[in-house]
Amino acid sequence: MRRALAASDVVHGTTSPNPSVGAVVLDRDGRIVGVGATAPPGGAHAEVAALADAGDRAAGGTVVVTLEPCNHHGRTPPCVDALLAAGVVRVHAAVADPTPRAGGGLARLRAAGVEVTLGTLAEEVARGPLRGWLHRQHTGRPHVTWKVATTLDGRVAAADGTSRWITGETARAEVHDLRRRMDAIVAGTGTVLADDPALTARRPDGTLLGHQPLRVVVGHRDIPPGARLTDTDCAGTVHLRTRDPDEVLDDLARRGAVDVLLEGGPTLAGAFVAAGAVDRVLVHLAPALLGAGPHALGEAGVGTIADIVRLHVDEVRRAGADVVLDARPVTQDGPETRHGSDTQHGSDTQHGSDTQHGPGTPVG
Repeated sequence: MRRALAASDVVHGTTSPNPSVGAVVLDRDGRIVGVGATAPPGGAHAEVAALADAGDRAAGGTVVVTLEPCNHHGRTPPCVDALLAAGVVRVHAAVADPTPRAGGGLARLRAAGVEVTLGTLAEEVARGPLRGWLHRQHTGRPHVTWKVATTLDGRVAAADGTSRWITGETARAEVHDLRRRMDAIVAGTGTVLADDPALTARRPDGTLLGHQPLRVVVGHRDIPPGARLTDTDCAGTVHLRTRDPDEVLDDLARRGAVDVLLEGGPTLAGAFVAAGAVDRVLVHLAPALLGAGPHALGEAGVGTIADIVRLHVDEVRRAGADVVLDARPVTQDGPETRHGSDTQHGSDTQHGSDTQHGPGTPVG
């Protein structure tokens, strides 16, 4: 299952609005003979890719997959059909497919005489590349990760506004790798005016990585002509003339976004936290002090200690000299994601990135 998880991680960021799934095929003697992952929309699903890699060796063997095989015909036939045609005798899945249209794959396999199990490394897989997609199926909204680089005293810039660089090269490289896995990066007009960011996913030498997320600017102020975000040759840019997090996420949901990275300044971050619209908090903490300058988080709707936003820490690790803290908000029901609608969105749907929606206006 971890081999399948690693395969899904490689394609994370290229499959939306479909889930990033990984699959491994073992022959009848338990040897790995095929590995596959979800292709971009319209291409093969993970199980089909892994079966193609295995060929005839899949017959009588086992398939291990991070998500329950689909049981519907979208742009491609059901994965269950391919598994039955290949003659596999066992299927182990980590998490169930929550979409009514695509779910039920394991039940159909079981009815056909295939041995099936569900739940292998379920928690680990659910926190991996499938995290955003599963969130969207349950809430109808994209999954939002707030990424922030801060000093030990919680500052994101010095008193004069300078902020490059608070964290070291290792942490910055990790952020660019994170960006390439996202469908969209959101920043406010204040950040754009102050820092003129490119918001692209780059290698250490400055060249662009293969996948570039949509760059989303939020706010009513205009983007200056010549700003780096107006260069649409390297990545697409949309300006949403609103300050409402729900409107932003509704717009991005219509565009097919699954994973969204919030990289705005304290004001925008505070608005998203106040709206309950942050699902993951990723802090790159530098062992440094500034003593003055803007804080990481602005007004977030917390007026008393009773309203404090508690976080459940999933991981703490080092990134060079810096410390990375990976956490998620705690609700009354436990460490869950934010509230959302019960709208279900099936996988393998048309990506809406070629159409402008809502209050957005294209830039450049």
